[in-house]
Amino acid sequence: MDPDDLDGGTPDTRRPSDQDSSPANGATTCTVGVSNPPAGTTSRHASLVRLLTELSTERDHRGDPALAFLSQGYRLLEQNSDGGTLGTQYLTMVEASPYGICVHQRGKVVFVNSAAMRFVGASVSTELVGLHITDMVDTGSQDALLARIGSLAAPGSFSEPTEMTLLTLGGGKVTVESQAVLTTWEGKPAYQVIMRDLSTQKAAEAGLRFQAALVGHASDAIIATSPDGLVTSWNPAAEAVYGHELDEVIGVPVSEVVGAPMDPREVVAAGGVVQATHFSADGTALAVRVSAAEMFDGYVLLCADETAQRRAEAEFATVVETLDEGVLVVGPSGRIELANSAAHRISGVPEGSLIGLESRTLRLHDERGVPVPVDDLPSARVRRSGKVETGRVVQVRRRDGAHRWLSLTSGPLMAPGQSVPSVLTSFADITERRAISERLAYEATHDPLTRLANRTLALNHLRRTIADPALTTTVLFIDLDKFKIINDSLGHTVGDQVLRIVGERLRAAAGHSDLVGRLGGDEFLVITTGYTEAAEVRALADHLQRRLAESLTVHGRELHINTSIGIVLAEPGDTRTADELLEDADLAMYQAKTFGPGRYAFYAPIMRERVQDRFILEQDLRNAVAEGLIETVYQPVVDLRTGDMVAVKAKSRWDHPVRGPIDPAELVEIADDGDLLTIIGAEVLAKAAGEISRWRADHDVHCNVNVSLSVRQLGDPTLLQLVQTTLDEAGLGPQDLSLDVDETALKDAADAVDALRKTGVKVTAERFGAGYSSLAQLCRLDLNVIEIDRSFVADLGRSSDAEPIVAGIMAMAHAVDLVVVAEGVETERQLKVLHELGCDWAKGPLVAPPGPVEDLKSAYEHVVR
Repeated sequence: MDPDDLDGGTPDTRRPSDQDSSPANGATTCTVGVSNPPAGTTSRHASLVRLLTELSTERDHRGDPALAFLSQGYRLLEQNSDGGTLGTQYLTMVEASPYGICVHQRGKVVFVNSAAMRFVGASVSTELVGLHITDMVDTGSQDALLARIGSLAAPGSFSEPTEMTLLTLGGGKVTVESQAVLTTWEGKPAYQVIMRDLSTQKAAEAGLRFQAALVGHASDAIIATSPDGLVTSWNPAAEAVYGHELDEVIGVPVSEVVGAPMDPREVVAAGGVVQATHFSADGTALAVRVSAAEMFDGYVLLCADETAQRRAEAEFATVVETLDEGVLVVGPSGRIELANSAAHRISGVPEGSLIGLESRTLRLHDERGVPVPVDDLPSARVRRSGKVETGRVVQVRRRDGAHRWLSLTSGPLMAPGQSVPSVLTSFADITERRAISERLAYEATHDPLTRLANRTLALNHLRRTIADPALTTTVLFIDLDKFKIINDSLGHTVGDQVLRIVGERLRAAAGHSDLVGRLGGDEFLVITTGYTEAAEVRALADHLQRRLAESLTVHGRELHINTSIGIVLAEPGDTRTADELLEDADLAMYQAKTFGPGRYAFYAPIMRERVQDRFILEQDLRNAVAEGLIETVYQPVVDLRTGDMVAVKAKSRWDHPVRGPIDPAELVEIADDGDLLTIIGAEVLAKAAGEISRWRADHDVHCNVNVSLSVRQLGDPTLLQLVQTTLDEAGLGPQDLSLDVDETALKDAADAVDALRKTGVKVTAERFGAGYSSLAQLCRLDLNVIEIDRSFVADLGRSSDAEPIVAGIMAMAHAVDLVVVAEGVETERQLKVLHELGCDWAKGPLVAPPGPVEDLKSAYEHVVR
C-alpha cells in the first residue's frame, strides 16, 4: 500500500501533491490527534496524565518500555473533550522521549521529534518535514514498511515492533525498531511511527555473540554454575573434555559432572586457581587446572585439561632422567636448578647434590689443562651471545680425583617473564671415545712394531723443522746390513724382535728432542736439529753405529748387526722439501752400502745420477734374465798337493750390450736388490749340475760342482726339494755337489746348513775371515770346506800380517778337519806361500780363469800340478 493513499483509513490510488502537506512542527494551532477538544473537568485531565505515566512505565513481553503507550495516549486524548492542556503536556512528553517519533500523512512527513532528527542526522525539523516517508527508509526496508502500514485498518490500531533501516542525511544507515500507529493529524487520518535506536543493542548483541563464539570455540571447558553449584552453562569444550552432553548436565551439581569434589566458593577463596584431578564420563583421569570467578548470579569455572601436558612433562622427565648424557639447567642466578642422574654420575657427586650449587663450583679445564674462567663457563658464554654452542670439549676434575672429558652443548632457555635466560647444558662423557681417538691417532702416526714415529709423522716433523729459518736439520737414514739373512733364515719372529731392540737402542742413543722413526722393513730414521757442523754429525753417526753393533741375543741366539747410514744436512734457506730430503738421505745410505757393511756417507748430488744409473742397470738385468742372456761359466779348483782339479766353481756372467762384462760382485748386488738372485741362483744350479755331469762323463773326470747360494735361497722353504730335483735330473749324487754360503750368513743359517748336510750335500763357507770368523762357529756348523777371502790372499807376499792371519785360519780349519781353499790366487808368490802354509786347494786367475764349459778340457790339462 502506498502511504499516500490514506483518507479516513481508506486507501486512495491518487498520490497527493505537495500542496496537501501538513504544517511544520511547532504550529500552535495543532495538536496531534486533537481538534479543539471540548471542555472537561480537571480531575479527568489528571486521570489521563496519570494513566499515561503508568502506561509509559509498562513493559512489553521483551522487558522494554511499551512503545504502545503513545497510541494509548492518543486514544485517551481523542476521548477527552478538554485536550488543550493535556495535549500540550503530551507534546512535551513526545519531544522529550528517547524514542524517535515521526508522523506522516498521505506519504509526507508532517512531524518529527528531536530523537528522530538525531537518528538521521538532522539539526532542524524542516530538513525532514515535507519529505516523502520512503525517502527516509532504505530500499530493503520499504516493502516491510508498506506492509505494516497496510495492516492498520482502524484508528488506534498498531503494528508489531519491526526492525527497519533508516537513511541518514549524511548517506549512512541506522537500524531502528519501529512500530506504526494509525491515528489522526488535524482531524485527518495519519500514521505515527515510534522508533527505538538499536545501535547500542546491536553492539551489545554483537559483543554477546562474540563472547558466545569465544565460549563456544574455546579449547578449555567453561562451566557456569548457580551460587549453590548447579550447572547453568556448559560449552562444547566441556562436552569434549568430560564426555557429557549439555542437556545431561544443566541443573546437575558440578561435582557430579566433573567426577570429583568441586566447590566454586572454595576455589575462589583459595585464590581462584587450583590443580585438580577430574574424571570424564568413561572414567578417564584428567589433570585439570581450575580457575574460578564469581559473577552476579553464580560462578564461572574455566577448566583447562592439562592431561596431555602433564603426561608429556612426565615423559620428558623420564627421558631426561634415563639419558646417558648429563643435563643441567642453570638459572639466571647462576645456580643449578635441574640435574639428571647422569649429570651426578658423570660429575662424581651424590644424587641430588648438584641442585642449588653455583655452576662455577664445577671445576672445568680446557684441552690444554688450563682452568676455565668464570666468565668463560658455558652459562656465561650463552647468556652473552644468546646463541646455542655445540661441541665444546672440557675436562671436569671430580672430587674422587678422576678426570673426565666432556663434550658440551649449551643453549638459552627464556621462560615467560624472564629478563635473563636460564641455560640448558647437556654433556656426554667422551673420556673413552677420546682415549680411543688418541690411540687411533697415535697408531696412525707410529710404527706398530717398534712404537717409533712412522713415515707420516716423520715427514710432518721434518716439514716443521725445515720451515724454521733458524734451524739446521740433519736426517740420518739407517738401514740394517744383511737383515734379510736374519729374516729369511731365522724367521720373522726373530726378525721382529731384532727390529724392536734396534728401535729401543736408537731411541736411547739419540737426543731427547730428536725424532726417531721406522720407515718400514729394516729402515730407520733420526731427525735432529742439534748439530750444525759435519764433524758433529759424523760423531753422532759413529755413536749410533757403535750402539747398534753391540751384540744382542734373541731366542737364545747371539746376533750382530751392522748398519749403513745415509746423511743429509739442510741448512737455513735449503729449498728441498721434506720428501726430497728423505729421498736424498736414502741415496746416501745406498752409497754407504757400496763402501761395505757398517759405513755411512753424506749426500752428494752425484749420488742421484748413480742411483738412476743403477735403476737402469737393474731393468736391463731383469730383461736379460727373461731372455736367457745370463751366462754360466766355470772356474777350476785344484788340489795344491797333487795338482788335480778337484772341483769347478759355477759363476754367473753378464755381458751388458753397452757396458760390457759386469763385475760378478756387482751382478750379485744388482740381482739381490731387484729380487732376481733366487731366479738366477736356481738357473745356475740346474745348468751347472747338468753340464758338469755330462762333462765328467765325456772326459772320465771326477770333480765336484760348487754353486753359491744366496741368503734368499737359504730362506727358501723349497730349497731342499730344488736341490734333490736338480741332482736327480743331472744324475749326480749329493756328495758331488758343494753349496757355497757366504761366511757372514752362516751364523744365522745353522738350521738351513744342517738340513742341507743331512741330504749328503757338502757346504763351503765362502769369504771366510771377512765376517765374524771364530773357532766356535767352525765347531758349531757342519761344514766341509772353508774358502779364505781373497783380501787375505791378495796381501800374501806384500804384508807381513797376512801370513799369520792365513796360517791362523788354516790352523782353525784343520783342527776341525775342514778343507781350506784359497780364493783369488793371482801370483806365483801367493801360490808359493800357500804351499808353504799347507793350504789344501786354490782357485784364481793363476790357476785358471772362469770360462765356458767347453774350455774346461784345456784348463784341466794345464792346471798346476
